[in-house]
Amino acid sequence: MLLKGEDWNDAHRAGVSAREEADKAWAAKSNGNDNSHLPTDWRSHTVSAADLRTMAFPPVSYVVPGFIPEGISLLAGRPKIGKSWLALDIALGIASEREVLGGSKPKSGDVLYCALEDTNSRLQRRITKLMSPLGIWPEKLKLATQWRRLDDGGAEDIIDWHSSVPEPRLVILDTLVGVRPERQSRDTTYEGDYRALINVHKIANEKGFAVLALTHTRKMEAEDPLDTISGTLGLVGCADTGLVLARTPQGTTLYVRGRDVEEHEHAVTFNSETCRWAVLGEASEVRRSETRRTIIEVLADATEALSPEQIAVATDIKRNAVDQRLYRMVKDGEAVKVGSGRYVHPNKAAEFAARKAKA
Repeated sequence: MLLKGEDWNDAHRAGVSAREEADKAWAAKSNGNDNSHLPTDWRSHTVSAADLRTMAFPPVSYVVPGFIPEGISLLAGRPKIGKSWLALDIALGIASEREVLGGSKPKSGDVLYCALEDTNSRLQRRITKLMSPLGIWPEKLKLATQWRRLDDGGAEDIIDWHSSVPEPRLVILDTLVGVRPERQSRDTTYEGDYRALINVHKIANEKGFAVLALTHTRKMEAEDPLDTISGTLGLVGCADTGLVLARTPQGTTLYVRGRDVEEHEHAVTFNSETCRWAVLGEASEVRRSETRRTIIEVLADATEALSPEQIAVATDIKRNAVDQRLYRMVKDGEAVKVGSGRYVHPNKAAEFAARKAKA
């Protein structure tokens, strides 16, 4: 709304000036020096498509290949599903140069783990579990059980950590709610969620390291796994990558999708003895393999040829899935179709044929 005696140009210039001052303040705050001498005209931060075509940029750098690139990543899941075990294992893998997720080699370097729901004694117990008995606990992993909120010194503390170590790779915020800015009364829920990550997002991208923020998923299911992340789309929209750890009727999965990460749904398993997560493979392939294995076991134990309905009952697999698997299994020689829509194990096909001939 314009004040009396004020025209649009005056108001616009005032708005631009205020925004530029805010940008300068953020730049000085985030970089630790005064950047007020930098040009603020729009031409200073635009590029033509023709010039962009010939520019050379370094490739996207991954902290954990295929899962966590530079920038902001969200790791979401239900409470007690094992997010913190996964995050701590990744932190140890990066800091001690060992594989994670059952075979992925992370980029080694320094890690800051803000374990805001833990104590030092619990962290000690967990690391003892995760590290082999002869493993050397890495000096490159720094652990904190408290951290200032991101809008109240926490972002500056991350910058200070970044400048204090030789190879800053990853900051883990476990959980995001412990450091997110307080929601302002004028914020919409979307704005509040977006603002929760925007400052640390700028820091991570400008300085070239990764931030992994842990959060929860909603109880309500959704067709898109990223829609299950608690909060509004402002949180997901600000993040570069989303990872969702979830239990499904077919097993536990780790879904990942991002600006620089191809969409995948991995079947994963948790080893209760070592407390480490491992990727079994693409979830759809693992499910198909498990369905085949289960059907083969039922056919091997059967004393007669079975119908798809009987197989579905015996395996507790949906009839449609059984029909689809049987079709492929017959083509691959893993099952033999006999009679009117009945199936036997390949090793029992000759026996069944002999019995049928005698009858």
